[in-house]
Amino acid sequence: MAFSIEVFVNNSIRISTDMGAVYVDPFKMANEPHDAAVVLITHPHYDHMSPKDIEKVSCDKTILIVPESAKNMARTFASCVGEIRTMKAGGSMQIDALKVEAIPAYNIFKIFHLKIYGWLGYIITVDGKRIYVAGDIDAIKEARAVKCDIAMAPIGGFYTMDPRQAAALINEMKPEIAIPTHYGSVIGKPEDADTFKSLVKEPTRVETATTVPVTVNRSR
Repeated sequence: MAFSIEVFVNNSIRISTDMGAVYVDPFKMANEPHDAAVVLITHPHYDHMSPKDIEKVSCDKTILIVPESAKNMARTFASCVGEIRTMKAGGSMQIDALKVEAIPAYNIFKIFHLKIYGWLGYIITVDGKRIYVAGDIDAIKEARAVKCDIAMAPIGGFYTMDPRQAAALINEMKPEIAIPTHYGSVIGKPEDADTFKSLVKEPTRVETATTVPVTVNRSR
């Protein structure tokens, strides 16, 4: 069995699953697939909670999941999704075969993403693989404690970790695969991915391709 992870602009991600597509923070979507089983929003900044892009990927069966602190804003999407759910850090949710866990997402020394806002990263378990989408963070203790197979971490700097800080976090976490996000568009340079990759240590494999295939070993 295999699935794939597609990385678009910023923190915009699509994960293929047997139950349908799972999107995180859809942004600047080139197409309008309307194929989302689930849409996860990390926080309500314009480049993460984009109304026109949520509409592009959603349909009347889509479950939209947002932080509890963003529930009032999420009501504006009621007409383009099937259901709106909220989560708080530490919570978990089962949607058919898909498990979603909410992890705090915040800055330590910056004012852009404060812990009191209750914004989130997510661990999405697909076919036994734990995929951590960190959201906009610094190297916070909650991220360092995450156990996952695939880690998607921001590297653009200024609003989040820079490539060196992100690589240090990944080296502590030791996932099988690390995928950089949040660079080359709103903030950060395309070459930041090269710096990140050069600093991540084995056995973690860094993937910077637009589409990352993931093989699931059923014999485990």
